[in-house]
Amino acid sequence: MEKKYDYQHAEKDAQALWDAEKIYAYTNQEGPLYSIDTPPPTVSGALHIGHIFSYTQTDIIARYKRMNGHAVFYPFGFDDNGLPTERFVEKKREITAHQVGRTAFIEACLQETHSVEEQFKQLWQRMGLSVDWSACYSTIDRQSRAISQKSFIELYKKGFAYRKEEPALYCTACRTSVAQAELDDVEKQTLFNDLVFTTTDNEELIIATTRPELLGSCVAVLYHPEDTRYQHLAGKSVIVPLFNNTVPLIADESVVIEKGSGLVMCCTFGDKTDIEWYKKHKFSYKPSFGQDGRFIQGPLAGLKVAAAREAILALLKDAGVIRQQKTITHAVNIHERCKNPIEYLMIAQWFIKILPHKEQLLALADSITWYPSFMKTRYKNWVENLQWDWGISRQRFYGIPFPVWYCKDCSTVIVPDEKILPVDPQEMQPYTTCSQCASHNLIPDTDVMDTWNTSSLTPYICAQLYGKENFMPMSMRPQAHDIIRTWAFYTIVKAWMHDNIIPWKTIVISGHVLSSEKEKISKSQGNSPLIPENLLKTYPADVIRYWTASATLGQDVAFSESQFKIGQRLLTKMWNAFIFIKEHTVTSANFDGKMVHDWAFLSDADSVHQWLAHRISETHKLYVKYFEEHEFSLALDTIERFFWHDVCDNYLELVKDQLLHPENYSAQQVATTRTMLYTTGIRILQLYAAYIPHITEAIYNAVYGNGMIIKSLHQTKFSHYDYVYENQESAHAITLVLQIVSEVRRLKSDHQLSLKTELSQLVIHSTHNLTSQERLIAGISRAHIIVFSAEPGVSQLIAYNNDTWKATVTV
Repeated sequence: MEKKYDYQHAEKDAQALWDAEKIYAYTNQEGPLYSIDTPPPTVSGALHIGHIFSYTQTDIIARYKRMNGHAVFYPFGFDDNGLPTERFVEKKREITAHQVGRTAFIEACLQETHSVEEQFKQLWQRMGLSVDWSACYSTIDRQSRAISQKSFIELYKKGFAYRKEEPALYCTACRTSVAQAELDDVEKQTLFNDLVFTTTDNEELIIATTRPELLGSCVAVLYHPEDTRYQHLAGKSVIVPLFNNTVPLIADESVVIEKGSGLVMCCTFGDKTDIEWYKKHKFSYKPSFGQDGRFIQGPLAGLKVAAAREAILALLKDAGVIRQQKTITHAVNIHERCKNPIEYLMIAQWFIKILPHKEQLLALADSITWYPSFMKTRYKNWVENLQWDWGISRQRFYGIPFPVWYCKDCSTVIVPDEKILPVDPQEMQPYTTCSQCASHNLIPDTDVMDTWNTSSLTPYICAQLYGKENFMPMSMRPQAHDIIRTWAFYTIVKAWMHDNIIPWKTIVISGHVLSSEKEKISKSQGNSPLIPENLLKTYPADVIRYWTASATLGQDVAFSESQFKIGQRLLTKMWNAFIFIKEHTVTSANFDGKMVHDWAFLSDADSVHQWLAHRISETHKLYVKYFEEHEFSLALDTIERFFWHDVCDNYLELVKDQLLHPENYSAQQVATTRTMLYTTGIRILQLYAAYIPHITEAIYNAVYGNGMIIKSLHQTKFSHYDYVYENQESAHAITLVLQIVSEVRRLKSDHQLSLKTELSQLVIHSTHNLTSQERLIAGISRAHIIVFSAEPGVSQLIAYNNDTWKATVTV
């Protein structure tokens, strides 16, 4: 081993070994299956530190499961269809989908996503993800398209999917409908305007609104039937200012008497309440603007919403219609992707029927184990408050087309035989005639499916990659908490609707990385200076991985470079410790170069070796307990205490004298110590392997590589860790020795002395017989003479005779 760890060479060597030997291919593993429904990252630019954070946590669990005896199926995917990818391509190529046309735009998206996928893969490999890259998919590849379209056809035939012309949540910036799960709420300031309407018999009425630009879509004015101010308006009509059309005055119990003047206009559509009134009273539909977000006609024609609002207020002011204005703050729905306000448009769309099945979808959550458990509440709160079925139509180009044609003569919906999937109805002639009227006059659906409609099928895509039956439910779904309402929910929906099962046994929820402003770091936020590629130029991948493991499961964490420095110290300490271990194990004539599989050699060993075996056993039990609860940060803390305190601070110091001065000990004692060092080293590497795979692999091959049958540390399994003291008296003795050592160190530190400072004499005040441990204590305390006394004493360090030191301790 070199004196200093060269992480750049070590990382490349380890990754080359893993790739050449196909270490992580599930076909090369034995044991019960452990399958991971890995999140396919959205192909929409570069990865950021938040991705590194959550995906590395998944890899830590995968590596633990593999070394704990499971055959781990760890596939990887890329989510490269849908709006995020479209927006990425439009920005990068400085084009819009509508400018270049459907076919050319799809080709541009395919080219860009292929390039980005390769960049993503290279970064994941540099981070040491133990992914089986032979099991890789994209959500736009042929197999995924076929699975997605097959799912749609099956749900349509089962009655879960339906098409309806319906008011839809719509983003005019992205020019597509969106689902409720894609909305965020923000507080925005706006003007609350009191406008003068006039009844047909010339009575003035004040109506307050924040959306004056929708006056052209006003279809009624409503009041509460118990509002005594307006009961006389029953049956009358009112004239809309500027537009001068007449609309009815209608009583409705859902009007809030105390809000504004108690009168409210219904426009198609300003909000969800407008939609409810539209359906209840069967109003006519009068759209203000089209799918491009521009107003259709009248004085606002050609303007977008913000400009139209400014223009209409100027016109109303000139007409003397505004009586009062005040600034208010209210909640506004925005599209989570582009942060623009959501509008409502009447569009023919496909929906997945959710609302009638909320009770069943809530019950399914109880069949899945959630880590941390409180995340299940977030899921349930979301389902309980759902108000819309899942709209899966998107008016975009780059996505999976609906496998649907419509008969222009009788409106029949025609779906293809599943054997010819995937299909693109816009790029092929209808393969059949109408099943109802035999017409050839068929037209294709021009929408694509919501990207979540495919991502929700990742367990089914993984099942195809795995190639075996009885695959679901998968073992684990790892994901972030912000997509519980989308990816987790939609996947549960699909698994239940298709097969009446849960998609996975457990779901493990990670947190986000926060910027210095305490905001989530994301590509869309633009607040991610911590580019992973740049971090990898400064730090070893294992140091970055160490940082990801320090967070509590499910909790957001602020990025902190101080944790990186702690990880760097660990790598340095580990490398130096194993230089010492290699020097005193592999070079020993008493060592046969084979793996030590049990603790038989400890039967006649000194109590210090038995103590360490016991500590290894206790550490491993706690390590496994935490990992089975997916608390990898607590498992890491457990190893840290064992490695730094038990091994480095105590054991190596306790046995160092034996190894440096073997002539003072029996050959059997030295051989046992060397064997214990070897055995302990293997177990330290195994316990750390999930967290820092590169340096542990490098040390394994440097120290244990000669003659080893198992080529990679990451192919080894945890085994024969359990060890129980047979001699409790001996166990207690070593506990007292460690107390003595700790006290001597404290005394030296208090006097600002090196721990290597020799003591002319060490007096130990204890009622216990520790004479059998005399040589051990002398070696670590650097004491020339040890005196045992049963009398009480005081711990102190005294200097005399030209800087020689005498210590007394009490245990």
